[in-house]
Amino acid sequence: MGFAQRKTENVILITLDGFRWQEVFKGADSAFFRQQKNLKDDALKAKFWRDNVQERRSALLPFFWNVIARQGQLYGNRDAGSKVNVTNNQWFSYPGYNEILTGRADNERINSNDKMYNPNVNVLEFINAQPAFKGKVAAFTSWDVFPYIINDQRSGVYVSTGWKPVEGKSLNEKEKMMNELITALPNPLGDVRLDAFTFYYGMEYLKKSKPRVMYFAFDETDDFAHGGEYAAYLNAANYTDRFISELWTYLQSDPQYKGKTSLVITVDHGRGPDAEGWKHHGQKVAEADQIWFAVMGPDTKPVGEVKEGQYYQNQMAATVASLLGLQFNPTPAPGTAVGSALTSK
Repeated sequence: MGFAQRKTENVILITLDGFRWQEVFKGADSAFFRQQKNLKDDALKAKFWRDNVQERRSALLPFFWNVIARQGQLYGNRDAGSKVNVTNNQWFSYPGYNEILTGRADNERINSNDKMYNPNVNVLEFINAQPAFKGKVAAFTSWDVFPYIINDQRSGVYVSTGWKPVEGKSLNEKEKMMNELITALPNPLGDVRLDAFTFYYGMEYLKKSKPRVMYFAFDETDDFAHGGEYAAYLNAANYTDRFISELWTYLQSDPQYKGKTSLVITVDHGRGPDAEGWKHHGQKVAEADQIWFAVMGPDTKPVGEVKEGQYYQNQMAATVASLLGLQFNPTPAPGTAVGSALTSK
């Protein structure tokens, strides 16, 4: 299965549901600041507005722009000539995650967000089937549809999800405390787990079980956008950036991960560009097929913001596999790996 010698021995895949490329590359949009209904933040301007676009995006996503932009690569700033699009024709979550994980669109079968077990083989499943990775692949997700997207019954990939306590015989004190909190705190997202629980449950698993491939799927950006809560949308993105920073700091402190781990960060779909459209996505929403991604690790040249080229969501699965020196080649064929993200020189 191997086809290239890589320094990467572990990969962390991260998604921010429905987080627009506009905020990634241009920071907060002050035209939307007043779109706060129930989740108000009077300090929004002070926290996230800067007159200079480089300072503005760094205020919102400090890890992206102070670390990834210096040590990795960011794709999808359409104003600079870098374009990333989905290839599915649905432009919403399940089809997007299917495309990320399986490397191709499936418009005939994957065309709803229903809890249907995915018939397509995904890259996490493929990696978990390799002897060196068996039992060392896991996913921590906020949206409770992910067991179906990843098809945990068939794939054997461990998926933790939804608004419920984690289970296990060897839970540590932090996990036990989170289990108490998750049953006591109000949740504005219903069955969707708050991203902080997804992250910290995942971090405890990472520290204890030392998986070689892990997927964090965060959701709050999409939920708050649909609610027209721009402040909460920005805050969720900022918190997630902080989670990724905390994750990266831990990875650099652990001998299994330090200098041997790559991050791949992306999004399932885009959103509309204007004061109403940013709340929505789907086939009828202009520009909702426009996305972005970032890569950082020992096999990725630190070029920062990529300023040209056309890339696609269907390239993510092969890129994840290729970073590990594996060739993901199901039938029908997936999108090809992003070659520019796979050279350290």
